[in-house]
Amino acid sequence: MSKNKTDQTKKQTTISVDGTEYNYEDMKPEEQQVIHHITDLDRKINTTTFNLAQLQFGRTAFVNSLSQSLVSEPEEVEEV
Repeated sequence: MSKNKTDQTKKQTTISVDGTEYNYEDMKPEEQQVIHHITDLDRKINTTTFNLAQLQFGRTAFVNSLSQSLVSEPEEVEEV
């Protein structure tokens, strides 16, 4: 009996650490867990960077809006 092609070719996930490539499947469970932590932290950093860009843009928009409002207000003249 022959095995089908998918059984014969196992997909290997290659992880590069400090210029050296490792097969994820060959790593210890603890090492695989560290890979999951790193991946999750990368995702969180990217999300936080995206959110920070939105916050900075929003802040700039509000500052610009306030500046334009203050410049366009007519000055009040005091009556004597």
